[in-house]
Amino acid sequence: MRFRNLLPCLLTVLLVLGALQAQTVPQKPVKPADVSGVWELTTQGTPQGDMTADATFAQEADKIKFIMAGPGGFEMAGEGTVKGQDLEWTVVISTPQGDFTLTYKGKVDGETMSGEVQAGDFGAFPWTAKKKK
Repeated sequence: MRFRNLLPCLLTVLLVLGALQAQTVPQKPVKPADVSGVWELTTQGTPQGDMTADATFAQEADKIKFIMAGPGGFEMAGEGTVKGQDLEWTVVISTPQGDFTLTYKGKVDGETMSGEVQAGDFGAFPWTAKKKK
């Protein structure tokens, strides 16, 4: 007789424990890596060979702005985001044949970054960057 009265209590406890376990614990937002400043950025394997230039990043919270001298002396500028150690930015270049988009994606590791740039129909190329002092 005692066990019969105990069974509903045990079931209630198990249901409550299951509900508590199913609740997700909110994660603290991950602070974005600081990429502000000047970086020596090298894109490898392009049709023109490896290309190195100084890239300047301005950062406000998780938003970044990017400026770099491109081939032929024109300026490349773009915007993007930093989420934790992951960063992404896009540059749109206007040409006589139409707009051309470069999408950079990568990871920050202290004073270095690396990733891949998608260059439209030309494919993707690896890039690396080192923060200048």
